[in-house]
Amino acid sequence: MTIHFAAAQTREISPLARWLTANVPLNAANDNGAGLGGDRVLKAALRHFAAHGLSAAERARENAEQAFFSGQREEYHLWIAICTALDRRMSAAYAFHCGAPSR
Repeated sequence: MTIHFAAAQTREISPLARWLTANVPLNAANDNGAGLGGDRVLKAALRHFAAHGLSAAERARENAEQAFFSGQREEYHLWIAICTALDRRMSAAYAFHCGAPSR
């Protein structure tokens, strides 16, 4: 007769399970974090996406670029926040190459 060992699966009971499981908080993967403008930017990003579809992030980046070079700081921050909400990598790459501050 074969005997199989089955360790306890819960962290509360088994020291082995406590050691093997990481103590990581369970946050949603799609959380945008703070500093993006909250509901105002989210609504603007959704409207912009509805108007432009899959090219919405690129158009938001272009609008941010125009606002940046024309000296409209508030407009730039709004467009870069919209671009960040739609495509974080694109806005980070733009801010890096342009030397502009991103949010």
